[in-house]
Amino acid sequence: MHNHPGVSAVAADLDQQCVNTLRFLSVDMVQKANSGHPGLPLGAAPMAYVLWTKFLKHHPANPHWADRDRFVLSAGHGSALLYSLLYLTGYGVTLDDIKAFRQWGSKTPGHPERGHTPGVETTTGPLGQGMANVVGLAMAEAQQAARYNRDGHKVVDHYTYALVSDGDLMEGVASEAASLAGHLKLGKLICLYDDNYVTLAAGTDITFTENRAARFKAYGWHVQTVEDGNDLAAIEQAVKRAQRKKDQPSLILVRTHIGYGSPLQDSFKAHGSPLGADNVAATKQKLGWPGQPAFLVPDEALAHFRAAQKKGKGAEAGWKRRWNKYAKAFPELAAELQDSLEGKLPAGWDAGIPVFPADAKGMATRVAGGKVLSAIAPKLPAITGGSADLDPSTHTAVKGLGVFSPGREPDEQSAEDEAWNYAGRNLHFGVREHAMGAIANGMAAHGGIIPYTATFMVFSDYMRPPMRLAALMGLHLVNVFTHDSIAVGEDGPTHEPVEQLAGLRSVPNMTVIRPGDANETAVAWKLAIETNDRPTVLVLSRQNVPTLDRGKFASAEGTRRGAYVLLDAQGGIPDVIVIGTGAETGLVAQAVEKLQAEGLKARAVSMPSWELFEAQDRTYRDSVLPPAVKKRLVVEAGCSQGWERWLGDAGAMLTVDRFGASAPGDLVLEKYGFTVDNVIAKAKMLLG
Repeated sequence: MHNHPGVSAVAADLDQQCVNTLRFLSVDMVQKANSGHPGLPLGAAPMAYVLWTKFLKHHPANPHWADRDRFVLSAGHGSALLYSLLYLTGYGVTLDDIKAFRQWGSKTPGHPERGHTPGVETTTGPLGQGMANVVGLAMAEAQQAARYNRDGHKVVDHYTYALVSDGDLMEGVASEAASLAGHLKLGKLICLYDDNYVTLAAGTDITFTENRAARFKAYGWHVQTVEDGNDLAAIEQAVKRAQRKKDQPSLILVRTHIGYGSPLQDSFKAHGSPLGADNVAATKQKLGWPGQPAFLVPDEALAHFRAAQKKGKGAEAGWKRRWNKYAKAFPELAAELQDSLEGKLPAGWDAGIPVFPADAKGMATRVAGGKVLSAIAPKLPAITGGSADLDPSTHTAVKGLGVFSPGREPDEQSAEDEAWNYAGRNLHFGVREHAMGAIANGMAAHGGIIPYTATFMVFSDYMRPPMRLAALMGLHLVNVFTHDSIAVGEDGPTHEPVEQLAGLRSVPNMTVIRPGDANETAVAWKLAIETNDRPTVLVLSRQNVPTLDRGKFASAEGTRRGAYVLLDAQGGIPDVIVIGTGAETGLVAQAVEKLQAEGLKARAVSMPSWELFEAQDRTYRDSVLPPAVKKRLVVEAGCSQGWERWLGDAGAMLTVDRFGASAPGDLVLEKYGFTVDNVIAKAKMLLG
């Protein structure tokens, strides 16, 4: 029993009782933890209640049901509200979990974490990210519906909802994503905006006074305003109208009051700190809620929320009946979709990947990457992706797979055009790198899709927040970065990455691979597809690099282990080890061949991935880099930071610790010392 003395003081109206249950579970959570954000739950509880009880199609007993609606709390600081919803509807979050809010080891951390708490679709808290994630979730739904639904058989048919805040809409990533969503006419995306006029530090009037409704209308969104955030009927009608708008995403501005009912209502002081015992008591009194005990859940309210279990069970059972009919009518499509949803790679998905013949001139690894992707994608239905307006340069468009788009009229298309519809698997993000990363995260979080993104390496800086979150969530996606060094050349230092590689390697739970030639690139792409518990970054060259003769050098399959002996010294343990990565691997190979021709015991090591090498056992690592061999030289056209761990205190580096220059790429490399003669000279200096 959850009833307690004094429960009769709770408002008789069940809806209001449920709203206040949400409010005060959240307030009590924050107060007990002495940490958190009570303001949003007090103001936004009514809209959350309406959405979760009147509209959200979900099954708490099966949080991973494929055709559930997705709900994202983009305003992740209001996590207490989400945890209250999850507990009350029966997601396996207990009242003890609620009481352990923000504590060590609890299921209820400070901001929502995907994979940590059942029912959390995506990790939020860094503002704007959730708003962009839901664009990806809606794109994933639209793509799968277009590819797999057939007349009379709708097996993919769900909405994506978000609760967003002023802070979300201020962040540039939200603007980027909203612009694209409007262009794409994502009618099943509905965002409820907690429009309370207050941010963490002050009222919005000091920084945020534009007409938000007009801005989103200009993006192509359907926009409504609910003047009273406590008007449950008005919120319900607004959501219904949004659902009927099939060709526009929807923003519903709900005028709320932060810290509603508390002495701190409409003050920034209600945003990010506990109300305090006296203010909690005053708020409960104002809203007709018993002052004690804390964490009160009236039986009637709990029963009303828990109806989601029976309703969800019925919804999923109905979907399973539709699925079974679909599977009988379209067995191949059903099997394909099922495999994608389960993360199974189809048999022979990698059978068409080319083996590149030895070639001294070779090719850029970005070009090799394009050839590999074009071989994989037709056989791997889950993969979809594109670039930030750079397909001709990144080589990441795949011919024959269509363009993800709301469509074009026949007279707008020429005969050679790709198909333009939601089933298309080539994505055009526009010059929106930040949103591209966050949208890809949403697509990966949706399930059934392996997204990839592409841009120039130097612009990875614009994507750092979503890449970090992808790693935190353990999402399966691929970020392709081309034009990876000072060899970019004439575009100069603004476009030549130096420190970016070290920065990417610093991110936990993310695999960074910088392949050395076309065949290493093929293995790198295979690894990226096979690695389903974390994101993979592929770092590729603009310039041609030699395709190594694998009859002379070790197999490119060594890429799987992060580092491998490319060419060993004759006659036992080497005197010097020269380590190369990426486009500099061929340079190292040539230099070591010449050193050996002079009778020196030199070993060439290709080291495309620190993370993969670190994951090997010590025996293997010591076989590649024997501890007894102290004389080691690393050659990489990026900054030196971090290489000490592999070189020790007796090694040397040929790296780039200053910005690049504008000149032909081969000349820039020469001026910065990336020549065979200079590598040989540095190796000989180590040998004394």
